[in-house]
Amino acid sequence: MSASRDAKVVVVGAGFAGLAAAVSLVQAGFQHIQILEANGRVGGRVHTTRPFSKNIIELGANWIHGQDGNPIFQLAKEGDLLVEGMTSSKVMCLPRSVTPRDYFFKQGGKQLSAETVDQVCSLFSKLTSKAFESELEDRHRPLSLGSYLDAAFAESPLAASEDSERQRIFEWCKRSECTDEASSSLYEVSASQIGYYIALEGGFFNSLGPGGYQAILDIFLKRLPSGMILNNKPVKSIHWDLKEKSQGTESREMHPVKVICENDEIFEADHVIVTVSLGVLKQQAAAMFKPALPKSKLDAIERLGFGTVDKIFLCFSERFWPEDCAGIQLVWDEGPEDKSVYTSQTEEAWKETWFKKICGFDTVARHPTVLCGWITGREALHMETLQDSEVGDTCVRLLRSFTGWSVPDVSQVLISRWGCDPCTLGSYTFVPHNVNAVKEHEALAAPLPLQNKVPESKPLQVLFAGEATHVNFYTTTHGAYLSGVREAQRLINLYTDKTLSQ
Repeated sequence: MSASRDAKVVVVGAGFAGLAAAVSLVQAGFQHIQILEANGRVGGRVHTTRPFSKNIIELGANWIHGQDGNPIFQLAKEGDLLVEGMTSSKVMCLPRSVTPRDYFFKQGGKQLSAETVDQVCSLFSKLTSKAFESELEDRHRPLSLGSYLDAAFAESPLAASEDSERQRIFEWCKRSECTDEASSSLYEVSASQIGYYIALEGGFFNSLGPGGYQAILDIFLKRLPSGMILNNKPVKSIHWDLKEKSQGTESREMHPVKVICENDEIFEADHVIVTVSLGVLKQQAAAMFKPALPKSKLDAIERLGFGTVDKIFLCFSERFWPEDCAGIQLVWDEGPEDKSVYTSQTEEAWKETWFKKICGFDTVARHPTVLCGWITGREALHMETLQDSEVGDTCVRLLRSFTGWSVPDVSQVLISRWGCDPCTLGSYTFVPHNVNAVKEHEALAAPLPLQNKVPESKPLQVLFAGEATHVNFYTTTHGAYLSGVREAQRLINLYTDKTLSQ
């Protein structure tokens, strides 16, 4: 592996993928690694903050999804970073498990019975599990996830009842699932292709302790030499497949890759690992790479979906909800995931009713007077344009009108704005209806130059990592981490083979 000591590697992005790649290369003996991070902080879509007290608030990633074979869970377990007992084994249904401690309210103030809610949520979980476990009937496979769920619900005994409450709760379930999918609507998500996503065994929602995800980041950072990460270094362009140029009788050895930052600083490299989000690639890939990316990769960037999921934290001066309440869920008479509403709404209409996309407000660990609302898709993007005070006032009006409780004015509001953050331009990946998931994820992950396309070129000049490049674990922190390890391993194997052949 002595050849690897001289190889120059630039990693673009200091999120989980970039850090995992760098740690793997350092441990394998690579000596010349530089991480360029556009932001003033590391972590990417992991962002642990302490805005209200000494206790943490996660603006980004919240849970470790699954246990068995999950390297992030293993790191957290070994570091004693998990909250004991704070896991749930409920399958992919909803952004977290629904429990009897969730209070569901209809428009107008009526609280729905826990038994009715459980009936509908259990059916929804069963139906989504069929899709995630690739057990759909042939007639359902060509449908969007939303259309499949509507068809399956219509055939269930619950739909036979004249009680419209169950239909309303089912719409809430679809709205909540949009948060898992980072989509504006389940009618935009493929029903058949989500079967390629693998939900790891063990508890699906695993909560971190008082250090939050920052404690995991700190483990990575301790394994990297100081000075390796350069912050506030947004990349403007990546020039690859550069050839040696002879000047008279001398020819200077030239690195095949040149990374140019926004401030025109240049980093030469033998290999660059690009870990920027799919959102950033959608905006910048066409102009960032010289020569241009192959059509297969540009097509993958265009075809895969990348949505926005935001959190709205409301901090009150006192708690107004019962001690046994884990969340206040909002069930509309006509919600945005009703197909008739989704297909007929104009842009003006959904912008006026953006708040209907909020599923509800959940309690927040270690914050007895804080609630967190979830919102996704185009409505989240619109919400990001509004003032914090307007969003906070709207949420308080919702809480008052749905519960009938005496809800005080909110004292502090904190909102994530992942959609307009230039370093992410969204939250995570989904597979749109009529898109071939495996083909596009693999095309996005393929290193450049493509095999057999340019035989005289140096191999593995531009590599790609990040959750969007993982066929089975997209959307997750462990998917990002594993993709970084995967790309590092390509380079480790390359130099191992070189050493063996010498």
